[in-house]
Amino acid sequence: MTTTQQQLTPLTLTQLSLHQFTIDLAKSLPVGKQRIEQRSGLVLTGIAIQGDNEYQASVEISPLSGVDSAKQSITGFSQESLEQVQQQLTAALPLLLQQPANALLDYSTNSPSMAFGLSLLHAKLNGKLDGHVLAPRSVPLIYRAADEPLSAISERVSALASNVHSVKVKVAQDSLEDEIKLIHQILAIRPDLKLRLDANRGFSLEQAIEFAACLPIANIEYIEEPCQNPDDNQAFYQAIEMPWALDESLNSSDYQFEMQTGLTALIIKPMLLGSIEKLQQLVEAATEHGVRCILSSSLEASLGIEALSRLATIITPDEIPGIDTLSAFSQDLLVSSGKSVCLQLDDLSLICSVQ
Repeated sequence: MTTTQQQLTPLTLTQLSLHQFTIDLAKSLPVGKQRIEQRSGLVLTGIAIQGDNEYQASVEISPLSGVDSAKQSITGFSQESLEQVQQQLTAALPLLLQQPANALLDYSTNSPSMAFGLSLLHAKLNGKLDGHVLAPRSVPLIYRAADEPLSAISERVSALASNVHSVKVKVAQDSLEDEIKLIHQILAIRPDLKLRLDANRGFSLEQAIEFAACLPIANIEYIEEPCQNPDDNQAFYQAIEMPWALDESLNSSDYQFEMQTGLTALIIKPMLLGSIEKLQQLVEAATEHGVRCILSSSLEASLGIEALSRLATIITPDEIPGIDTLSAFSQDLLVSSGKSVCLQLDDLSLICSVQ
């Protein structure tokens, strides 16, 4: 087959499989004001042929839902459950088999995590994520575990490398007094740091203003979702002039970008947003208004984090993504981040396979 003939031959899906994984966390991770101690998700693997060439790729599909460490339902993130996504994918795979790879983009689903996973598999099979140098870029995440003394936070801040200039700090978790003390303690150790605060809609407007008024605004890059009612964010900015960012608001199915006073960044979780095309459209709309776009994890395992890192290099090359969550995982998934155990497909539970 000539090169021209090969180029005209569509990339065809010849095998698709779906596995499920569950990984215990070495330490709990915050999901808003909740905590999780285990992460479950799906791995979709596809094999495609084009002429004499065969390509294989795997993607992680992990909606941020389920239950927290207290067995309460996780709220404010993915609207679909893992079981719902698994059922949709199980029904979809036989329909996609022997179809051109572009069918992955055309398949209709109301599940953002499934739409993202299908578009990501398409991109991987077509080599669109290849050839990009992966520098170890992430913004360290700092949060206070339950009953953890402030001294433990101090030790982590003191251990930060000198070339780290930004950190993300979870707030609206404890009392205002303790959190104000936490911020000042971090800056006392590293006054050069710029802080990305994440409130997860944890403050009333009055609390947000009181909290921000006690902080050195020059050290704050922005605060994510400062107010319980997002409509109060502009009033917060008018009162205190602290830049703010949107995060949870982007998860709404009817969200459309609209420039607002004080809005400086969008914290985009692709697993909660949808397809790569939708991601690119949102980034383009925000960038036109000078709003920064920062890709962020939905607490994926290493397979998903590597994909986010590659996407960030391509789509938001000037921004460091928010993907500093792997240290909490006890095991890696298909892609090694250096942990002693890296799960492979044979270690996972097979849901279905079509060929």
